[in-house]
Amino acid sequence: MSQPTIESILQENRLFPPPSDFAENAMIGSMEKYKEIYDKAKADPEGFWAELAESELDWFEKWDRVLDWQPPHAKWFVNGKINISYNCLDRHLTTWRKNKAALIWEGEPGDSRTLTYAQLHREVCQMANVFKQLGVKKGDIVGIYMPMIPEAAIAMLACARIGAPHSVIFGGFSAEALRTRLVDAEAKLVVTADGGFRKDKTIPLKAAVDEALQDNHAPSVENVLVVQRTQEKVQMEPGRDHWWHDLQAGASADCPAEPMDSEDMLFILYTSGTTGKPKGVVHTTGGYNLYTHVTSKWTFDLKDTDVYWCTADVGWITGHSYIVYGPLSNGATSLMYEGVPRPANPGCLWDVVEKYGVTIFYTAPTAIRAFIKLGEHLPKARDLSSLRLLGTVGEPINPEAWMWYHKVIGGERCPIIDTWWQTETGGFMLTPLPGATPTKPGSATLPFPGIITEVVDLEGKPVKANSGGYLVVKHPWPSMMRTVYGDDDRFRRTYWEHISPQGDQHFYFAGDGARQDSDGYFWVMGRVDDVMNVSGHRLGTMEVESALVSHPAVAEAAVVGRPDEVKGEDVYAFITLEGEYDASEALENDLKQHVVKEIGAIARPAAIQFTDSLPKTRSGKIMRRLLRNLAAGQEVAGDTSTLEDRSVLDKLRSGA
Repeated sequence: MSQPTIESILQENRLFPPPSDFAENAMIGSMEKYKEIYDKAKADPEGFWAELAESELDWFEKWDRVLDWQPPHAKWFVNGKINISYNCLDRHLTTWRKNKAALIWEGEPGDSRTLTYAQLHREVCQMANVFKQLGVKKGDIVGIYMPMIPEAAIAMLACARIGAPHSVIFGGFSAEALRTRLVDAEAKLVVTADGGFRKDKTIPLKAAVDEALQDNHAPSVENVLVVQRTQEKVQMEPGRDHWWHDLQAGASADCPAEPMDSEDMLFILYTSGTTGKPKGVVHTTGGYNLYTHVTSKWTFDLKDTDVYWCTADVGWITGHSYIVYGPLSNGATSLMYEGVPRPANPGCLWDVVEKYGVTIFYTAPTAIRAFIKLGEHLPKARDLSSLRLLGTVGEPINPEAWMWYHKVIGGERCPIIDTWWQTETGGFMLTPLPGATPTKPGSATLPFPGIITEVVDLEGKPVKANSGGYLVVKHPWPSMMRTVYGDDDRFRRTYWEHISPQGDQHFYFAGDGARQDSDGYFWVMGRVDDVMNVSGHRLGTMEVESALVSHPAVAEAAVVGRPDEVKGEDVYAFITLEGEYDASEALENDLKQHVVKEIGAIARPAAIQFTDSLPKTRSGKIMRRLLRNLAAGQEVAGDTSTLEDRSVLDKLRSGA
């Protein structure tokens, strides 16, 4: 792996201090306070996390040892006994929060439901007893393949309650992708629905489960539990398939939470690699509970009056950590939405904000760029005055998209938290604290207290300010992944062997390049695979994309390197335009010159392909490796199970 030094840097000097009224009421209301906490955590990480574990969570038995670190394996709160379902539910029932809304759910067709903490507790206990009735025991793995409905969260919490690790599989995955994940995890039970609604269509989930299980292709699965959502007619195999509502009707609501060892597995979540089968990322109980709890509390500045909405799906780590476990552990009101912007209602997200008075809104840069393309008139037609905090997740955000979000959605009054983290990290690693951190558009700013990050070279040595390098974490943290399920060698190879250790210091590296500016702020430049080598100059795709998106005609851009006999690689850009602009040779030339002006001649795109849409994962990330294949005229290679719409590839191949 070569060193991702970036030689041309897009300059971004705008600085936005936290609004004074926000900072006055924030949990952490100044940089002085942040630095005090950060320095305390860095000086004594174990003491820092132990103090928080004791004050923030309820334990059945206290731990013997805070951290057992045998690189690359960490154990946190050794021999402590805890249950995350208890921390998300039971402990709130002895307070006024018992009758507070825990989950607010809005369905795509317009139906809705609100569950208080007491009601959610009751339904989770009933489902936990149903799982037991179906033969699920502590340690058995449950596959969850669901639409964005409350039963998805209920199933997760019910699994956690009885000590059955869950493997949530995004409800848009194909039958083959579902089968692969069920087989790898050796799931005993599958929880699904007859179907789900997405973009005004019905997604046949039960039919996909039937296909995945046919001919005993997933022999570990003994039972299938089906929620009735769309009322579509489905096949129910006698003895194997059961209706959720039938079994719930006879289930007891009394199910004490199982005391779990802090290091007992909580869930497996599969993340796709560029090659090979998906990796089953393993997270355990105590450390993950603590880290998602504290990061939710401080980063979102959670208050009891908040209506908090993360727009992710529970099929992704963002949904696990910041729809279900983090917010509910804090006793917050978490909103779930089944729908997405669609032709029938492109402004549906703003309808939801207005309807429920959402105060915290957390979404992906790719969604923000889509909002830009749809136009300002949609959010401006709604009352978004309830919003007090905005966030972004999933990939680095272009500075101009950040500015649009700040002005149009936040009304220039809402701090923006730009978070960097991964499935593997469990929770935020780099993020502003909204009452403390001055923000720079496009920068994830500074590490969360207790996280020690650095930009290094392959030998593990720090690089100078504004030089590109590898973003690493230098000390274990509570919510770090423990292994790749069933393949610990892959865990070691993938995350721990790229960067040379420095003495007894081991570096966690999960594939992102970054730079640190002279103020110490981190700028994540994307996957190191997304660095181009043009005539010996190494350019970050993110830098070129940000330059393109800053042009008024461009709604979204994806840049890749294309092989070139002379230069090694040249810059190839895929671009979607704002609604009022049309593709033309003149515009193409203007965009190329714009990049030269913003970055320099070395970054000038050799080719620009205009397109209506870009290939994205179902969680909204642009699949640049597929674009590299297309730009080079190669067949698309690697795992494409996470691709949302295959027709996009066909259109790009044909030049449409």
